Amino acid sequence: MDLEPLPDWVTPPPGGFTADDFFRMRGLPRHTELIDGSLVFVSPQRKWHVRVIDLLRTELNRQAPEHLCADREMTVRLSDRHAPEPDVLVVSAESYERDEPSTYYLPEEVVLVIEAVSPDSEIRDREVKPRRYREAGIKYYWRVEENEGQTIVYAYQIDPAHDGYVLTGIHHDYLNMSGPFPIEIDLTAVTKRR
Repeated sequence: MDLEPLPDWVTPPPGGFTADDFFRMRGLPRHTELIDGSLVFVSPQRKWHVRVIDLLRTELNRQAPEHLCADREMTVRLSDRHAPEPDVLVVSAESYERDEPSTYYLPEEVVLVIEAVSPDSEIRDREVKPRRYREAGIKYYWRVEENEGQTIVYAYQIDPAHDGYVLTGIHHDYLNMSGPFPIEIDLTAVTKRR
């Protein structure tokens, strides 16, 4: 009986994978990310996760100025060892509309990244990814969490004086912000039937 060979991504090389390795790999499970040179596989999404992504992407895209667009679940090539896939991101319209590269954005094209926290992603979304996004110079980061059926957005912005993200607001039920552009979103819509 012949056994099929294992995919090349099953065994990491010494020192871990690079972003170039990552973008050449075939047969990876959906939503695989490269974090610190390691492949990260995500568990199936819950309904809340899918609904909050849909709401935020739709509203951000609707409210964005003409030179920006919202996208979802696209990789951002942060560095040679980091290629995460934010749940929602706001990018330049030019990068959104271009043909190549078609599988990722570069950090200088990204204005805002949003991570909706799942049980298996808490540490990555609260600690690891924000640090990597900040190091890459992405100005705005939102972490979205569910607490007893309520959707909460923790909004951060880079503060050059502190060389890090600072919390600019915690939004329950309704989000009203001025950056990266004027935004108003009814967060209770995540649980309402349309």
